[in-house]
This record gives sequence, structure tokens and C-alpha cells, in this order.
Amino acid sequence: MKRLLQKLNRIWKLILLFLLIAMVFSYAMFQGGFVSWFLFYSFLPFALYGLLIAGYPIRDWQVKRKIQKYEYSAKEEMHVEIELKRKTFFPIFYVMVEDSFSSTVGEKIMGKKLLMPGFRRTLTYKYTVKELSRGEHVFDQIFLQIGDPLGLVEKEKVYIQVDRILVYPPFEEMVYKPLENHFEQGMTSSKERVQRDTTMAVGIREYQPGDRFSWINWKASARRNNMMTKEFEQKQTHDIMIVVDCEENKRFEGVVSFTASVIRAILKKGAQVGLLSVDTDRTIFPIRGGESQQQLLLYHLAKIRTTKEITLAEVLDNESSQLQQQATVMLITSMLTKELVDKAGWLSSKRYNIAVFVITGKNEGLSSGEKTLRAFAVKRGIRVIHVSEGRYKEAFLEVMA
Repeated sequence: MKRLLQKLNRIWKLILLFLLIAMVFSYAMFQGGFVSWFLFYSFLPFALYGLLIAGYPIRDWQVKRKIQKYEYSAKEEMHVEIELKRKTFFPIFYVMVEDSFSSTVGEKIMGKKLLMPGFRRTLTYKYTVKELSRGEHVFDQIFLQIGDPLGLVEKEKVYIQVDRILVYPPFEEMVYKPLENHFEQGMTSSKERVQRDTTMAVGIREYQPGDRFSWINWKASARRNNMMTKEFEQKQTHDIMIVVDCEENKRFEGVVSFTASVIRAILKKGAQVGLLSVDTDRTIFPIRGGESQQQLLLYHLAKIRTTKEITLAEVLDNESSQLQQQATVMLITSMLTKELVDKAGWLSSKRYNIAVFVITGKNEGLSSGEKTLRAFAVKRGIRVIHVSEGRYKEAFLEVMA
């Protein structure tokens, strides 16, 4: 429908041009005299140029977008160059160049410029995006428009050229300090953590989600009429499972930035890390280490979105079976709620090691309600750590304290 209206508009403007020529010529013929013929001959070049523009083959233009690189960090500058080439020397009064791209996080940025080509066959237009936002940005088309000086005749063409750039979330350099859980006493920093040594069984206990099938003690299960697993001796590990809160909130970008910073710090320390997020899709990355894991997780964080459908407490309720008991579960959110504390407390009672990081704005603290919830969480063996934007490196200093 829009294309049909544009076509009708161009036809109407062309008809209007012929009408104006006829009217000016008729005026000169019937009125006579120097003034009327001067008006006709003055208007005639503009009219003829308009007719030539109407027949000009704008499709013969070659349009190319040049981007220096395709991966950026948030708030970095991006330089884009549009190169226009044509075969003829036909004078063009103006050309409007419009280039735009949209982001996976909903933002749209546009570069627009009016150029005066004249007889030139090659033109370049450069523009700069000062601060890129996190996300995957997609360029899809370049729009050109030419016209006559009176604006009576306009021709336009859309050139399809798809380019994608990825903007990683901003991060801060920080030092990761592993956490150790002391039940009913909160969490403290430690250079080591615990995991099961499956070479030596020291007892039995009830089966819990995440226990391996090979750990089941069938004789004890038959005697007690309940599924029982072997209890193993403990040894040290640094495995971390990060659960990101994707609920829509103005501090969501801070949550993503802190998560990226923590992942880099954990992997730099030589530990292993996994990630669980539920936005429009459910995504889980198994606990692993190395450079490839870092690239995989940061790529995911670059594209992650917010959601109104599910809270972090609901994610924990639905995905608790995916959390490994021998790994520290790190919850990263911008809202400390009673539902979240209750669910984290339930996991803590099942011998999961839980740490909650609450991200606030610069120089902002926890609300009075959140402070009350924090004290309640500590009594249930959960460490709640407040982190302000721009001060991420202090997160684990607080843990050590």
C-alpha cells in the first residue's frame, strides 16, 4: 500500500510539472510582452531538468557500505563510510543518502546526509556513531533520493546490503575471590571450594536433583523404600554457575555488564564457569573453562534481552534441577525480593552454595526493604553482596571483608 501511494505521488508530481509548463506557456502566449516570455523561458530550464530527472536511471548507481570492523565494545565509536558511484556525468542537483541499523535490544540509529554531486561520478559519505549500545546491530538497506531544485520530481531507490556488527557489554577489570560456604554462617572468601571425591563413599543420604545415576545405593533404597545416594568425601573446586536475572528493569544493562566482568575474572583466575538465563528463550551453558567459553558467554551476553514473563525466583524454581550441588550458584540481579530470598534459602537448605549480587546505580544503596531482606538471607546461610555500577572491582573486596 505504501509503495502504491509513493508511485501515485510521483505520477501526480509529473502531471503537475506538465500542467505548470502548459500554464506558463499559455500565459506567455495570451499575455505577450517581455515579462511573460521572460517568466516562461526562466521556468523552462527547471522544467526540462525535472523531466530529465524523471527519466534518469538511478538504478545504475553502485552503492557500497564500508565498516572498519564487525566486533565492538559498548560505548566504543563506530565509523561508517558510504561510497556512491555512477557511470554518467549527468548533473545531479542533490542526492539524499540515508543509512540506518537496528539493534536486537530495540534501538535504531540513523545516518542521513544531503550531498550536492554536480557532475561528479564518485561520492563518499562518512558518519560516526559516538557510543554504541550493547547488542547485535543489523544494517539492511541504504536509501537514495534525487530530485530537481523545485522539488517537483523526486526519484528514490533502496539498495539492499546486509551487514551485522556485534557490540559486547562493557566490563571492568576485577579480581575474583572464590567463595566457601559455611552453613548457617553465610559465605566467606576462600582460595578453594569443595566438590565430591567419588572415589570414597563415607555415608548415604536421600537422593537430590543433580545427583548422578551411578551414585544411587540400591540396597539402602530398597530397605528404606526411598531413593538413597552415596555421600562422598569432599575435595576442592572452583566451579561457578551464574544465573542472570532477565526481568525487565532499568538496571538490566548494569546486570549484564557486571556478569561480563565476573565471567572474565573467573576464567582469568583459572576456574570454570557456566551460565543460565531465561529471557525470550531458555539458555544454559555447561560449566567449562578456557578462552572459547569466555567468547561463547560474552557473545550470549551481547544479545541477551529483558523479559516480562518470568522472575528470577521462578527461574530458580523451574531450573533447580540444572544447578550442580558441588558448584557455587551465583545469582546476579538488580532487585532483591522476598520470593527470591525464599527460593535461595530453600536451595541453601538443600546444601546448595548460594551467593546473591544485587546491582544498583552509581552511588545508590539498597532500600530499607532490601536491607531487611538481606539480613534475613544471611540468617539462612546466603551471602547478599551489594554492588554499585562503576565499582564492580569492590564486589569481592566486600566478600573478603
